[in-house]
Amino acid sequence: MGEAGPEGAVPRKPPIDELRRIVGDEHVLSTHGETVGYECDGLTHLRSQPVAVVLPASTEEVGAVVRALHEAGVPFVARGAGTGLSGGALCPSGGVVVETARMKRIVEVDPSNRFITVECGITNAAVSEAVRPYDLFYAPDPSSQIACTIGGNVAENSGGPHCFKYGATVRHVRAMTVVLPDGTVTKVGSTLADVPGLDLVGILVGSEGTCAIVTEATLLLTPIPESVETLLVSFESVEAACEAVQRIISSGLEPSALEILDRLTIEAVESSVFAAGYPREAGAVLLMEFDGSAAQTSETADEVAAICREVGTLSLERAEDDEHRMKIWRGRKGSFGAMGRMAPDLYVQDAVVPRSRLPEVLAKVIEIGQRYDIRLSNVFHAGDGNLHPNVSYDRRDEDETRRVVAAGQEILQVCVDAGGSLSGEHGVGIEKRDYMPFVFTENDLDKMRAVRDAFNGASLLNPHKVLPSTRSCVEAKRGMLEFEEGVA
Repeated sequence: MGEAGPEGAVPRKPPIDELRRIVGDEHVLSTHGETVGYECDGLTHLRSQPVAVVLPASTEEVGAVVRALHEAGVPFVARGAGTGLSGGALCPSGGVVVETARMKRIVEVDPSNRFITVECGITNAAVSEAVRPYDLFYAPDPSSQIACTIGGNVAENSGGPHCFKYGATVRHVRAMTVVLPDGTVTKVGSTLADVPGLDLVGILVGSEGTCAIVTEATLLLTPIPESVETLLVSFESVEAACEAVQRIISSGLEPSALEILDRLTIEAVESSVFAAGYPREAGAVLLMEFDGSAAQTSETADEVAAICREVGTLSLERAEDDEHRMKIWRGRKGSFGAMGRMAPDLYVQDAVVPRSRLPEVLAKVIEIGQRYDIRLSNVFHAGDGNLHPNVSYDRRDEDETRRVVAAGQEILQVCVDAGGSLSGEHGVGIEKRDYMPFVFTENDLDKMRAVRDAFNGASLLNPHKVLPSTRSCVEAKRGMLEFEEGVA
């Protein structure tokens, strides 16, 4: 049923003894009990248990591990914290996980030039914490930033609430040390503003671990703004909140973040440890932030508040200090975790639509949820038009899981038909791999395969991800669940 390995070949037995020699016995996990925790990422209804998990501690060890796996013809995948939401870290059948959790070192901090070089296993939040004494921070801020790692952020080109102003990961990566699929260690990029040659950093960021394993990254840092203003505004409906967003952006104002949470999300947050004081009676809340000089942010916040009142608000709250601001953000950052009160599993969708079509698309998304009889809530980056329909469900219920996956496909099609895209920040992975023809022609996909194959010609590194199979349409329509014979 599944794709067993490169070109359909049956994977060979991993060289466990050689892997133990490279990283030490205690850093190779090979029993069922040791590896079961690596069978999925945040997309829990797709699972594939690895034969082994290897935990290298340096770029040199990653290179040696990859070289041993390549020579043995064993497929493998790099994994950080496992917070991904598209099945991108699922292990290929008969394969090995290269776990980078031990690689958390800060290699160099260069505050004068506003750079930091870190190993791939350090968390996103830890980077900003390390450079706070220099009045600098790392701008990309995924909701999982206290857990997700820089290596995964680079692989997925991760976003976050403040990427509306500051941009996604690719804008903040200047250079990388990478291990190629044959074990070769090389460096790409530069801290200089412009260098000749192909933009290999641009190719590798967002390639979802299909071209190379990033072991170190040199990141661009941003000065901590003088002042930050945070507003929490509640509305009777999501449509009213979206209208406010349109008016704010049309006015020429530049928020650093524009986030919307619907009623069901508010209920979940306020009933959880992430409670932030969001008004339960609201149909939606709009969380906004502005940064810059004190005079600028205060004036902007006043203008935005006036715009929201023109649209019609239920309440308007302005953060009084940093503690108050963090409390407001706690609800948004913890919203996905809060969904655990509704059901044991959460399917987080991720698609982008033109901002002007948000109300129309959201209405269709809600209708799809009702038609499939699933519990669907919405929390999203309104400024970018980056939707996150969240479905709370129980993967042990096969019928419900089938309905969830079918609804997800329809939602993606609606977003694409509205002029949108399959993913804003979570990547394609396995989840959306067979939906890529919604957006790209076969010629487009062939060009992408050619780029991937230039790095990963043997298809041993993270195979069967991102790009759909070139096999017949009948076989391809088996969809996500064809990934492995071991996927459950």
